[in-house]
Amino acid sequence: MGVLKNDTNTKKQEGTEVLTLVEDPCQLIVWNDEVNTFEWVIETLIQVCGHSYEQAEQCSYIIHFKGKYAVKQGSYDELKPLCDAITERGIGATVEVIAE
Repeated sequence: MGVLKNDTNTKKQEGTEVLTLVEDPCQLIVWNDEVNTFEWVIETLIQVCGHSYEQAEQCSYIIHFKGKYAVKQGSYDELKPLCDAITERGIGATVEVIAE
């Protein structure tokens, strides 16, 4: 029977690779419906998204007339909790990747 030899070679790596995760930019879309009032949408955008009254009012008009509007942009991780808070208030909202 032959002799087993344990031969381990260790090589030092000269360069270091750095991997970075680049997340696609997203937008928080709020959808129009026939149920929620302008006042409720405005109040929600102020409380959830941190909009000023004027900004929230403008967004609500665009939502009403266009059917939807991107009320905020950011990463998915930033926007998902905001989307959840809006939908919990009975307003339709989604997070979508911004098409390039």
